[in-house]
Amino acid sequence: MPAMYKVRPLHGAEVLAEHLPTCMYPLPNLHRAPGTAAPPQEEVDPSLQALESRQEEILKRLYELKSAVDGLSKMIQTPDADFDVTNIIQTDEFSPLTANGSDLDLMLGKDYGALKDVVINANPSLPPLSLLVVHSLLCERYKILSAVHTHSSVKSVPENLLKCFGEQTKKQPRHEYQLGFTLIWKDVPKPQMKFSIQTMCPIEGEGNIARFLFSLFGQKYNAVTSTLIDSWVDTAIFQLKEGSSKERGAVLRSMNAALGKSSWLVGNELTVADVVAWCALQQTGTANTAPANVQKWMKSCENLAPFSSVMKLLK
Repeated sequence: MPAMYKVRPLHGAEVLAEHLPTCMYPLPNLHRAPGTAAPPQEEVDPSLQALESRQEEILKRLYELKSAVDGLSKMIQTPDADFDVTNIIQTDEFSPLTANGSDLDLMLGKDYGALKDVVINANPSLPPLSLLVVHSLLCERYKILSAVHTHSSVKSVPENLLKCFGEQTKKQPRHEYQLGFTLIWKDVPKPQMKFSIQTMCPIEGEGNIARFLFSLFGQKYNAVTSTLIDSWVDTAIFQLKEGSSKERGAVLRSMNAALGKSSWLVGNELTVADVVAWCALQQTGTANTAPANVQKWMKSCENLAPFSSVMKLLK
């Protein structure tokens, strides 16, 4: 039967070639022969690059904001954990040992209803004499609640060390004191100190603790004076106290030269450098063989009550 009408075929090869894509999206050929060059990379869309750069900038700002919030949160929860002693001493002026309760609150932070405590662990076989001297000096400036305890790691402690803070006869309410000072005789390799916060990382080393405690006087030094003080403290601990006889001799000569120019190791006022160096000389037994200027300086130290009270512990 002949067809009524004729229709053009829709499945011809030409129609498929015209309207159908050869592939969904291009991919690099993974099966090319070794050594053949890779197909040229397509250029990255500038708008995509701009979007990626913007995303990186936003992520960077979010990270900075997170760090700032974490820091503020830490300061609120532990207001003394980030306390930096260098902020106290690195100024352009020098002031003598004068401070009061308001200054102490300014340096350590005001905490209503709670007494700020300095807790120090020390080994009775190597008593930190400089910390005892600084404690006596602090007692002349503040109302301090002092206490001495013995840890179970120590079998026995000499009687004079148990009474190194003297007889605590005043029994005032705890809130009437400005600062708590607790010394615990414990089997530790070096003195350790924590201030107020139980979670605070301890400050270790006699010299570092002495710096912290001496800063509570509110003394202000310029950068040069502060550097000289730190240098003398380190020299007294690592060379005079823990060094060889040759190192001690060199330190004594340097001290003799410095004390020929001024009454104290740094400037014309007592600093923590004098306290640590004097105690190191006493503990090493080189006080009697020191040069003339050093001998004169040592007598000046011993004329002060805090030093003379420590002298009794050495007998």
